[in-house]
Amino acid sequence: MSTINRRVAIVTGSSRGLGRAAAERLAKDGLAVIINYAGNEAAAKQTVDAITAAGGEARPFKADVADEAQVEALFDFTAQEFGGVDVTVNCAGIMTTKPVIDFTVEEFDRMHAINVRGTFLVSREAARRMRAGGAIINISTAAERQALPAYGPYAMSKGAVEGLSLVLARELKGRDITVNAVGPGPVATELFLTGKDEALIERIASLNPFNRIGQPPEIAEVISFLAGPARWINGQTIFVNGGMN
Repeated sequence: MSTINRRVAIVTGSSRGLGRAAAERLAKDGLAVIINYAGNEAAAKQTVDAITAAGGEARPFKADVADEAQVEALFDFTAQEFGGVDVTVNCAGIMTTKPVIDFTVEEFDRMHAINVRGTFLVSREAARRMRAGGAIINISTAAERQALPAYGPYAMSKGAVEGLSLVLARELKGRDITVNAVGPGPVATELFLTGKDEALIERIASLNPFNRIGQPPEIAEVISFLAGPARWINGQTIFVNGGMN
């Protein structure tokens, strides 16, 4: 167990993309961070090494967020390493985009297993174990408000995340734990960029008053705010999209 007296965060899906940016920002804020990953051990190690090199403290842990036993093991490991957990950020997620009529049941079930079931399992375990003064931060999307074609089942999965966040915030009354969701617009991550050509990316960027897509650190900044000083923000979804809608 670490002997450093500091707050502790679990960030799921934090070996790459938005999760990595969130983990690095929380580590910069002084939190010890658990880098959760599902399969890319090398990327998880790179994230841990980057945090350590910057003076932070991090440990990797492999767990499929859709598996109940593995989620419990993730929290057990965190308690063993750092003594408890104060912040949980649900960044693990996948995105499949295509018209509803072309979606297969298998694609739908796979996406919802991670985006919905995974967020539920991690949030439930966090609610059971989190210390007072803590924060649960779930990742939603601005896509549901934008009503973009091909984003239907993905937006549906994130609508479920927002619903869970709202109710859980109220269920934790008296625990001094906040629960919020962050809804990013298009962000320059592998999750968003995969399968899109430059013309499509530019067209999506043009929908934003800044004429660009977001960067992971810009989303991580809001996660950091909700994880720390924003104690009077609770049961909300904060859209972080540069004014796209």
